[in-house]
Amino acid sequence: MRALNLKLIRNLWKLKGQVLAIAVVIASGVAVLVMSLSALQALQQTATAYYERQRFADVFANVKRAPRRLVNQISTLPGVRSVEDRIKQMATVSIDGFEEPVIGQLVSIPEQGEPLLNNLVLRSGRLVSLDHPDEVVLNEPFAEAHDLQLGDQLKALMNGHQRSLTVVGIALSPEFIYTMGPGALMPDDKRFGVMWMGREALAAAYDLEGAFNEVSLGLLHDSSPEQIIVKLDRLLEAYGSHGAIARKNQISNWFLMNEIEQLKTMSTILPTIFLAVAAFLGNMVMSRLIATDRSEIGLMKAFGYSNWQVAWHYTKMVMAMCGVGIVLGWLLGAWLGRVNTEIYADLFRFPLLIFRPDPGVFAIGAAVSLIAALAGSLGAVRHAATLPPAEAMSPPAPPMYRSSRFSQSRFGLWLDQPTRIILRQIMRSPWRSLLTSIGIALSVSVMVMALQWIDAIEEIIEVQFHQTQRQDMTVGLVESQSDQTLREIRRLPGVLAAEPMRSKSADLKAGHLSHRGGIEGVTDNPRLQRIYDAQGAVVTIPPEGLILSTRLAEKLDVQIGDSVWVEVLEGKQPKALIPVVSLFETYMGMPAYMHIRAFNRLMGESASLEAINLLVDKNQLSQLYRSLKSLPKVSAVTLKDAAVEEFNDTMAEMLMVYISFFAAFACALGFGVVYNSTRIALSERGRELATLRVLGFHSGEISYILLGEAALLILVGLPLGCLMGHGLGWLMTNAMNTELFRIPLVIKAATDATAVLVTLGATAFSAAVVRRRLDHLDLIAVLKTRE
Repeated sequence: MRALNLKLIRNLWKLKGQVLAIAVVIASGVAVLVMSLSALQALQQTATAYYERQRFADVFANVKRAPRRLVNQISTLPGVRSVEDRIKQMATVSIDGFEEPVIGQLVSIPEQGEPLLNNLVLRSGRLVSLDHPDEVVLNEPFAEAHDLQLGDQLKALMNGHQRSLTVVGIALSPEFIYTMGPGALMPDDKRFGVMWMGREALAAAYDLEGAFNEVSLGLLHDSSPEQIIVKLDRLLEAYGSHGAIARKNQISNWFLMNEIEQLKTMSTILPTIFLAVAAFLGNMVMSRLIATDRSEIGLMKAFGYSNWQVAWHYTKMVMAMCGVGIVLGWLLGAWLGRVNTEIYADLFRFPLLIFRPDPGVFAIGAAVSLIAALAGSLGAVRHAATLPPAEAMSPPAPPMYRSSRFSQSRFGLWLDQPTRIILRQIMRSPWRSLLTSIGIALSVSVMVMALQWIDAIEEIIEVQFHQTQRQDMTVGLVESQSDQTLREIRRLPGVLAAEPMRSKSADLKAGHLSHRGGIEGVTDNPRLQRIYDAQGAVVTIPPEGLILSTRLAEKLDVQIGDSVWVEVLEGKQPKALIPVVSLFETYMGMPAYMHIRAFNRLMGESASLEAINLLVDKNQLSQLYRSLKSLPKVSAVTLKDAAVEEFNDTMAEMLMVYISFFAAFACALGFGVVYNSTRIALSERGRELATLRVLGFHSGEISYILLGEAALLILVGLPLGCLMGHGLGWLMTNAMNTELFRIPLVIKAATDATAVLVTLGATAFSAAVVRRRLDHLDLIAVLKTRE
């Protein structure tokens, strides 16, 4: 086989441009796979290590007030390893140089020693001491957002009393890797921060000596959180429990797990697209290469090489091309995986980063790409191996030339000779032409799929923040308040309109299906916080019954007219069977609504509210901020403009990496398809084109004949690619459908146009490369070539 190996090396060098073009496409698929899997593994390993080192709790429960002696009873529950009771409260914080209200989540920690669960990672400074009750440790993102240093002072309104707090430490916690304020959809480190304070100091400030309002449980490895939650809820029921939750439903961890699920989806779908294109290119190149190698195949068999040896020779050629792509894909995928992981580490504020890609990830990438390339080339290799020597050494039968209706038509006669040559060539090889157009279409479709995320995010912002939320800010209250509080807020400076809202956590059940979420009570025809269907309609609030988001209705498997068993987890904890009267589509979360009067009746209370939506005069914001900071009833202030800004910043950081990545790979696809197609066409038709030059056609006409065919196939592929891109977008949006987000399928005309222009640029570059080679065609050498 030594002679064939030398021939293989010569062929690969001769086809280096085509080999590199195919390798780039294969590298794209391998890189996507390695990037996704390595980032997925790194994210899982980092989170697991972080959780274990800092003893992240397995179960969390909030109560109104419970005696500390209850901790001993909780610790005796089967499967419980450790228990820690805490105090958590909200406070309004004032920071010099920042006029907007800042909400602080105060969390108690022991004044001596470390917490048993949810331990802190000190980044600087120290923990609080028993002798100084006004010391706090700040969450690092919050401290960085306001450039707060050790020794700085903060003013906090705690239980109606203004206190000056001293920063003694800056830390991170596994409990707050994704810190969101009440009612927020994205982290906002400028307006919401976590502060750890001594247990005794916090208990004294909120009249909770000898009591707690939150408890965390660490479980044994084989314990079932669900079974322990049932027993824990029974113990805490008499103390105003809101219902215990497992770690998987803890808000910070829930966001992280959703991100991991999206990475899993991405690591499955996207590499499949690229490797399918690689298989297509491998088939196209090998089938046409073998067609031009007919005489060499005949000679190899005449010299005694068996069918198996010939097949193995061309198989090794495919493997060599694939090998170059695999190595490039490994290097690119490892680098991109590291970049991707660092972005996630920064987003979730991990204090450590474990990035040790498993060798199995690289092996999977190599194996999958090799299988795809060999599968695509199998037919061509099989044809080479079974070609009889006598037939191989003879020139292929010339095509049947006959006059067609097109050539005799008025339009056909009107065309010039080079254009007729182009059209005849396409019509004589319809399948080959169709495959080339499909290759171009795939590159366009990948670009459309990537760019449609920008359109989707714009649609989410429009529906969620402009159509649904018409308010300027939402004021959260410490606990349920009467209408008197609503009247007080309406009298504040700058308030133009105010609408109340109720919100309670609840379990919603239908048969064996259940969902732990919440119910919001809204007024008649609200103008500020509307129930807006993403299909383009405002939902009217009926006097009775539940309005569910379609995603929640799907989870509970209910329709309009069905009933849902509701168990409210706060207050008097009422239970009732309530009919579903309307459904609406939303892109974020899984909300459920009721009329606020019906909600009050369910709760057995008079007019009450937990939040107020405000429309304000922007010219009086400073006065309004000062008033809100002084109100002890206020627990949170959420600004819509700030929420939109944070949403844009967070999504933009993640999306631009992927969009840039896939734009580059879409260009690689377009370049690879066009370059291989035109380069092989040049090899196949070199003698024909040289003959035309001798007959008097100038170089421009020869280039037009070769590249005009490619241009026509590209024009056919562009609209097909846009159509395929819409299909891929539909596939991705359905795959990314989670309880957190639903990505709408929105693709604007500008997106299609951008994808087309970018692909045209990539294909034009590849055509220019082939044109340069065509201009330097050696006519004498080509015409001496034996048919």
